Amino acid sequence: MATRSFRPSGRKRRRPVDLDALVREAAEAGRARRQGYRERSLALHGSICARCGREFEPCNLHLLTVHHKDGNHDNNPPDGSNWENLCVDCHDDEHSRGILGDYLTGKDDGSRR
Repeated sequence: MATRSFRPSGRKRRRPVDLDALVREAAEAGRARRQGYRERSLALHGSICARCGREFEPCNLHLLTVHHKDGNHDNNPPDGSNWENLCVDCHDDEHSRGILGDYLTGKDDGSRR
């Protein structure tokens, strides 16, 4: 019977994390997001909720979201015709209405649970 060794098997050691590279990647990701549809929607439609009219300042702009009118997050036309800026409360309400409507009309088969 052969004996088993429990010594480390020469696996590669983890390389230390390059914090500078991590910061560069995060900055690049931030720039890419700013060029994305959210920033374009804010530029086109302004920093105001399309439903309740609440105005947003830079300190609370994260509470303003982009709602895709047709529900397709890949449909991002340059003219912004599929977007409306909604505050988080109105955005939640918009999606809750569809779920509640489906439930009340019997279209909900219970598969979302």
